[in-house]
This record gives sequence, structure tokens and C-alpha cells, in this order.
Amino acid sequence: MPKVAVYNITGAQTGEVELNDNVFGVEVNVPVMHQAVVMQLANQRQGTHATKTRGLVRGGGKKPWKQKGTGRARAGSIRSPLWVGGGTVFGPQPRSHAIAMPRKARRLALKSALSDKVNNGELLVVDAISFEQPKTKAVVKMLADFNAAEQKALIITEGDETVEKSARNIPGVKAIASSGLNVYDLLYHDKVFITKGAVTKIEEVLA
Repeated sequence: MPKVAVYNITGAQTGEVELNDNVFGVEVNVPVMHQAVVMQLANQRQGTHATKTRGLVRGGGKKPWKQKGTGRARAGSIRSPLWVGGGTVFGPQPRSHAIAMPRKARRLALKSALSDKVNNGELLVVDAISFEQPKTKAVVKMLADFNAAEQKALIITEGDETVEKSARNIPGVKAIASSGLNVYDLLYHDKVFITKGAVTKIEEVLA
């Protein structure tokens, strides 16, 4: 089982903790992590893009000129895609971009991302992260104590709304609940700060 140091909120080491090998010590599977990131980004797309076909463009109900005898090419509508101001051929239409991924693959991707952070020394376990009230400078001070002020940081708690509000105004810093853990956030951020309580909850779900 991988052992990592446990720190308090000021950056001082207070002990060690053994992480579950089935969650934080698996073989890193890069293709599955890539698939999970593609799925997550695709599922965020609204899919409301739309263009007008010749049937949706206003006007064009009357035939511009008669079929024969003018010497000109046949034309049935001034809203033909061949005309300026006409409809669009094969343009984007509203649709879902959602991608499905097997549950076991999603779990493996999460485990791989967590294990990768442990292997690279980018996962820091903290006793507890909590503030009396939402204060941006409280998070800034915590990151400075860990020498991570210039890095992108992800803070994972058991679901502390005060911490999430304190971190949301800092560029490159994000705080989430352990229930909202995802591969994209883990890979995007340079440092991951996770509370002992969140570690327990994650191990209960993924182990």
C-alpha cells in the first residue's frame, strides 16, 4: 500500500497515512483516462448549434421565373443553397454530443488518475480543510504555505461549501466535493489537496 505524508492546513507534516492499493496504487491506464476526458468534455457541449436549410430561410415561396423559354437555368426558389441568401447544405443541427462509457472503465480511469498523482508526488493529504467563513485569502495563504501559489490546484473535501466559495475566485484553483471527483480535474491541476475524510469516502466507493 502506498504511504503518503499527512499535513495540516499550514503545511506542517503531522503523520502518515496508508492509501488503498486498489484505488491509489493501480497501474496507470492512459488510453482509458483519455477516453474519460473526451467523454467528459463532449458531455459538456450543449449541442444547440443550428443553421437554416432552404426550407427554414424566410422567403423563396414563389418560383423566380418560368421553367422554360427564358434562356436562363432552371430555378425553383431564391432560397436555393446556390443563391446568395439561400439555405445551408449539411450545416450543423441541434443534437446531443453525449458519449457513453462503461462504468468499470470510468472507475478505472479515476483510479488511474489518482494513482498517477500519487506516483508523481502531486497528491497531498491534509488533516482537514475548513474555514469559519468564505475567505479567498484563506485559500491563498494555504497554497502559499505549501509552495503551490503559482500552480493550478484542486482541493477535494467531503463537501464543504465554505471552501468551495473561498476558492472560486482564484484563477487555476478549484474546490470540489469527493462525490464530484472526475478525471479531467485531476489531470488538469498540478497539485491535488485532499482531506483524510475525502480519502475515506473515495476508497469506500472505488475500492
